[in-house]
Amino acid sequence: MRVYCAENYAAMSRRAANIISAQVITKPDSVLGLATGGTPVGAYQRLVECYKEGDLSFAEIRSVNLDEYYGLSPRHEQSYRYFMQSNLFDHIDIKPENTHVLNGLAKDPAEECAKYNQLIEDLGGIDLQLLGMGHNGHIAFNEPGDDFGLETHLVTLTERTIEANTRFFERKEDVPRQALTMGIKNIMRARRILMVVSGADKAEAVYKAFCGRVTKEVPASILQLHPDVTLVGDKEALSKLIEAGVAVCG
Repeated sequence: MRVYCAENYAAMSRRAANIISAQVITKPDSVLGLATGGTPVGAYQRLVECYKEGDLSFAEIRSVNLDEYYGLSPRHEQSYRYFMQSNLFDHIDIKPENTHVLNGLAKDPAEECAKYNQLIEDLGGIDLQLLGMGHNGHIAFNEPGDDFGLETHLVTLTERTIEANTRFFERKEDVPRQALTMGIKNIMRARRILMVVSGADKAEAVYKAFCGRVTKEVPASILQLHPDVTLVGDKEALSKLIEAGVAVCG
């Protein structure tokens, strides 16, 4: 595992964007696994800047997103499809047909999940998977206690996750209680994994994930077993790793 410590969120975002850019330049038809949430927004903004400056093209890139709220239309402002369009897709030259997000309105969620697993396989697998991490160590919507062997599936969100997402909705009652998500098995099959973390409130989760034992109670801990993981965080998020003597790069 490679660990890069950035001075702040902006520097963390630039470093993450540089890693993604290198993947796109090296393999222009890469399959990128993409994440939502507040942490990757800065990296997406930097990628858009690189595209507008003429330094990067996404014309041949294919993308698959980690998850989507179950029950939300793609046009809902809090859907992850809407998030991706607003923060990245609408501002670069990626072909719409090459962007893939789970259908939150699927009548048969099990069928939708099976189709998504097949889609990833048909694309040849994920070259680089971008991840964030929750305060309880969850990745995508894989919550503590979930089976590491799961592929894409329907999950009932924990109360803590619902609380964390309430800030994006007018009322807590509006937060969806279920989501469609790639499973740990999908994530671990990615050839490369890039995790971004920011803020002192993530320091304990980062420490448990990368210095603790591999356990279903900290889903991100499974990443210790992946052969190619890069962790990029600001100094606050990585503070406990640094205290523990984990080697980091500037």
